[in-house]
Amino acid sequence: MRRFFIFIVLFATLTTMAQEKKPFTLHDLIPGGETYRQCTPLNAWYTWWGDQCVELDVDTLSLLKPGSRKPAVVLMELSQVNKWLEADGKKPVHSLQSVSFPYADKPLALFQANGEYLLLDWQKGSVVWSLPVAKGAANMDWHKQSRHMAYTLENNLWVMTSDGKGVQVTDEPEGIKCGQAVHRNEFGIEKGTFWSNDGQRLAFYRMDETMVSDYPQVDMEARTAQYLPDKYPMAGTPSHKVTVGVYDVATGNTLYLQAGDPTDRYFSNIAWSPCGQYIYMMEHPREQNRAELVRYNALTGAKDAVLIAEEHEKYVEPQHPITFLPWDDTKFVYQSQMDGFNHLYLYNIEGQQLAQLTRGEWLVQQLVGFHEGRKEVIVVTTEVSPLQSNLYAVSVQSGKRRALGNSEGVHSVELSASANWMLDRYSAPQTPRRIELVSVKDGKVKNTLLDAPNPWEAFDVPEITVGTLKAADGQTDLYYRLVKPVGFDPAKKYPAVIYVYGGPHAQMIQNSWNCAVRGWDIYMAQKGYVVLTVDNRGSGNRGLAFENCTFRQLGVEEMKDQLQGVEFLKSLPYVDAGRLGVHGWSFGGFMTANLMLTYPDVFKVGVAGGPVTDWKYYEVMYGERYMDTPQTNPEGYKNSSLLEKAGNLKGRLLVIHGGNDPVCVPQMTYSFLKACIDKGTHPDLFIYPGHGHNMSGIDRVHLHEHITRYFEDFLSSEF
Repeated sequence: MRRFFIFIVLFATLTTMAQEKKPFTLHDLIPGGETYRQCTPLNAWYTWWGDQCVELDVDTLSLLKPGSRKPAVVLMELSQVNKWLEADGKKPVHSLQSVSFPYADKPLALFQANGEYLLLDWQKGSVVWSLPVAKGAANMDWHKQSRHMAYTLENNLWVMTSDGKGVQVTDEPEGIKCGQAVHRNEFGIEKGTFWSNDGQRLAFYRMDETMVSDYPQVDMEARTAQYLPDKYPMAGTPSHKVTVGVYDVATGNTLYLQAGDPTDRYFSNIAWSPCGQYIYMMEHPREQNRAELVRYNALTGAKDAVLIAEEHEKYVEPQHPITFLPWDDTKFVYQSQMDGFNHLYLYNIEGQQLAQLTRGEWLVQQLVGFHEGRKEVIVVTTEVSPLQSNLYAVSVQSGKRRALGNSEGVHSVELSASANWMLDRYSAPQTPRRIELVSVKDGKVKNTLLDAPNPWEAFDVPEITVGTLKAADGQTDLYYRLVKPVGFDPAKKYPAVIYVYGGPHAQMIQNSWNCAVRGWDIYMAQKGYVVLTVDNRGSGNRGLAFENCTFRQLGVEEMKDQLQGVEFLKSLPYVDAGRLGVHGWSFGGFMTANLMLTYPDVFKVGVAGGPVTDWKYYEVMYGERYMDTPQTNPEGYKNSSLLEKAGNLKGRLLVIHGGNDPVCVPQMTYSFLKACIDKGTHPDLFIYPGHGHNMSGIDRVHLHEHITRYFEDFLSSEF
């Protein structure tokens, strides 16, 4: 009997041990950590060759037939590909995961490897075309029809023609950049070159920065620190001047659009007409309270017509170029927030609005493409919920919408050549990652290509909940995410940390896996903290009025809403209201320090990373959009300046900054520290030498170790 009892106890002990969950380390949770990849959802890579889905693996490319349950057919293998490359005198490649298929009707695979672009005909087993990449080339932009490639060398633009001839398009001195993104990547600008549909003409940005002040960045890694100036136009100071050139490959000639004096003007959202004769461009004054869609003759540079003009007392911020209907060159889709939410409008080339294709108190996040046969536009919207992104097909003729694919979660999609099929990648709170093949015809899922297992299954994961609370205006619903401590005991009193961002175009809470929780939030819950995040007014995906209520007074309404989060925490019986902390980065760093200084009796500890401390030190485009200039809004700048509030600090505040931050320049932090010294307060400081606006690699783990230590030292218990 005694032996039987011992066996039962031992069995129970072993069973309990087998069921115990292990704790996370920061290496599990933070990008750059040694075990981070093992703790992220399994992924797989797919693309389209026409209407056939191709599975991309390191060693194998396989064809999947959409809607069929038949096994994939091997298209080519790495060893085979390398034999073909070797036979053509090319170097071997090490993976097939980055291969693409630019031609729907040709058996050609595009490789970008070993310093060249090449097309491999897998039916013939040979390379049919190749193009060398110039040493030092950046901003490469290849056109599949002409096979010409635009690229930059230092500050100038070049074109490599399809026969391998390199042509220097511009010859500008230092201080003038060509072929690169301009206006500090605002207005949706991501690149600086734009090919016509046939790939024979190239529109490009030319940005003259010679009148912009140099910000004195320093290279600390040199034996003797070296001066590395960065052009940084601060709010209210001279900005750069941009013009748009057009290069003709056939003639070698370049002309510039006759847009007039570029001083204090912005040019964005460049698009070509299908015929290649016209360029369409959005133009804004520096005040950003007006935007015009202007058409130019690409053959002469002459201004042809102003087709659409929008004005707003606060700001107009177009983010997307017009998109022509593939079946009608006389009509295009225009995206605008003119009714308060980003929606699609149908216009003709004379500038007449023909229809509003989408409408409602939700927004279109992306125009994915068109189904020409059904005369539909495929879009991603927030119609299901502001926390989601779901897929719809919208009839261009009637405006009727059809839902496509699964209704849960946050989606991204890639259409097949005919748009009869789409690859739908998404996650949801309980779905780490799923990839599905969806029929656009009926909107139904036909194949599930990946259903990733939960990579956190073996870990002790805290409870994560999402809910709503009222904004400070008493009317608007705000979404929050609450993470309870691991091993939660409702009888205990826990310290709490608010993680905050709160700025434009950002959203911290989504219906993606684990509600888009951050790894550090999980780690802090494991340490015994309650972690709350609130998407305040001023943040993204809720419409224009929700965002622009912060105009000319950044931080004011946002902090009021964060205080609603504080009241929510205080209402929870298990939160110790005397131990509240706050942490954020960039705009969130601004919010963190601002909350500590504006409400010094509420927050005991804060960690502000890469903060804006005074908006007069921030760049022109973003800063002036939301604050106007220091000259026209002196009270707004004064009220939002942390330098003015530096004497209010009571709790422990750690400021962290990248030593070479080109976004929120180090002057932000240094000026704040000087103000604190002048007013007799004592924040703490940590610098990451050589890093930019955020830390990367293993240093990112160090960053979160440092943040955690600060809260552990000063918030985990009374001191």
